[in-house]
Parts: sequence; C-alpha cells; structure tokens
Amino acid sequence: MISQTTASKDIGFTHEDFAALLDQYDYHFSPGDIVAGTVFSMEPRGALIDIGAKTAAYIPIQEMSINRVDDPNEVLQADETREFFILTDENEDGQLTLSIRRIEYLRAWERVRQLQAEDATVRSNVFATNRGGALVRIEGLRGFIPGSHISTRQAKEDLVGQDLPLKFLEVDEDRNRLVLSHRRALVERKMNGLQVGEVVVGMVRGIKPYGAFIDIGGVSGLLHISEISHDHIDTPHSVFAVNDELKVMIIDLDAERGRISLSTKQLEPEAGDMLRNRELVFEKAEEMAEKYRQKMLQESLGEEAPVEDDEVVDSSSDVVEQELEPVAAG
Repeated sequence: MISQTTASKDIGFTHEDFAALLDQYDYHFSPGDIVAGTVFSMEPRGALIDIGAKTAAYIPIQEMSINRVDDPNEVLQADETREFFILTDENEDGQLTLSIRRIEYLRAWERVRQLQAEDATVRSNVFATNRGGALVRIEGLRGFIPGSHISTRQAKEDLVGQDLPLKFLEVDEDRNRLVLSHRRALVERKMNGLQVGEVVVGMVRGIKPYGAFIDIGGVSGLLHISEISHDHIDTPHSVFAVNDELKVMIIDLDAERGRISLSTKQLEPEAGDMLRNRELVFEKAEEMAEKYRQKMLQESLGEEAPVEDDEVVDSSSDVVEQELEPVAAG
C-alpha cells in the first residue's frame, strides 16, 4: 500500500509547473479588444484590473474617463466589474494597459453621429473661447463653435459658463472634428414662428457690398442687394445705414443652412419706391405682402393670376405694355 505522504509527493505541483501551463495558454488579448475586468487594487494614479491574463492589467488615471479625473476613486471602486478597452500590448513585465476613456470616446462619437442624423438641437456649456470661436463639450467630446456661428451681441469672452443651444455642422471622427452652430439653432427656433410672405420689423446690423444683414428678433436675415428695389442699386450703403429700422418680407427660410432671406423689393408699390419713399413702402407693406402671398399660392397651385374684367375691355398694345412693365423692370 502506498502511503499518503508518498502520494502527495508524486502529484506535487510547483510554481514552475503552473507558469509553464500559463505559457502554453493563448489568451488572445489584443489592442482594440473590449474585455470584462474586475478591480482588485486601487493605486494612487491608477488601478490594477483582473481580466484573466497572466499578470494584472493596469489602467492609468488619464485613461479612466473622457473627462478630467483627479482621483481614481471618482471612477472605480474595489471589486467592481466593468468593461475595459485594451490599449497596448504587454510590456516587458507581461502587463497590458487598459482604458475606459477609449470606450467612452467610441460611444460618444456614435451618439453624436446619431444626434446629427436626427438633426437634433443640443445644449452645452461654453468652457473656453479663442480667437476663432468658442469651445464646448458634447457627450464628453470637445466641440468648436466658429465665431461666424455665434449669434450674440456679447463679447465671446463673456460666453464662458453659459449654456447655448447648438446644431451640428460637422461630425468627423477620423479627423477628430466636431463643429457646431449656435446661430443655426437660434434661426431654426425662430423659423418655427416665421412664414414665407410674412412682414417683420428688423434693424440693420451690418452692410456688405452684396446686401444688408437685418436683425429680426435676435436672428439675422440677409436682404440681398437684388432684393432691395426693382431699380438698380450700386451699393447697399447708398440706401441703408447701420441701425436703420425697416419693414422687410421673408421670401425664403432655409432651416438646414440656418438662413433667412428677406426682401423690400417685393413690398414696393411702384418700382424704385424704396429709393424715393421708403415710408410709403412700409405703409403699404402688408397690402403688398398679401398680393405676394396670393401670387405664390396661385403659382404653387399651377394657376394663372385672375384677370380683372376691366383689363379685358381693351387689348391694345398700351394694356399689354402696362402688364409687362413691372416684370421687365424687375
């Protein structure tokens, strides 16, 4: 009979035997993999994670979140099990480096792509500004609002700490570009209460060679030089000055591009009235706008404008010229 002592010696399993077995096992851990792991040791600037590898993996504090972390305990707790991203191959000690930040990063881009596809409006806090615009965070990602897309009279520096409604202009994960528009969000919100053919009161806020920018209730619309008057205009500066108050008609609303197109030309009772007697134009604005709306309605229905009985009486060349003259002047 073999003694118990002898049997124990025969089946002894040394540390070397265990290490040899581990070396034979292929764990298939590769950078880019997402694996489950359990926190078993918190460190001052990171944590050791058991993911079933030969050696505990390590996650440094800078990889614990897409946001700033000052203490590992803000993110992880001992014995907590969660997903980790394998960031690097094993080092010389056989240790893998992990990341939570990378998982959050991937999912954040997925989320903003979804929000862009839905044409969603998001709100975010401005945390910094620079010469080009303002910086915000969307789903933890750093986003940029170009200065031309900030619709406010405040200095950019005064925007820090403010929540702004924003629309997506560009979402490009490969180039790490997330560009947003405050102006487009405001224009869209304003557009919900505006209609083509509506007369609104606005203030001239800027004049360019190609037209004037009109503030209508906090958003800017363009009164293009071709829509100021039926008469020829060399430059908008000859007609308007900054801070002039005008009545204008909305002729186009482009929510996708965040643009409002305006006209005073369509409000002229007679060609050139905006240059000769703008007060008359403003006085007759609603009347002329109603004619414009009726014309648009008839065109949309594929109908011709009704002919008045007194216009049928005479088919002479004089009548024809009277009917064609406004069109020719336009």
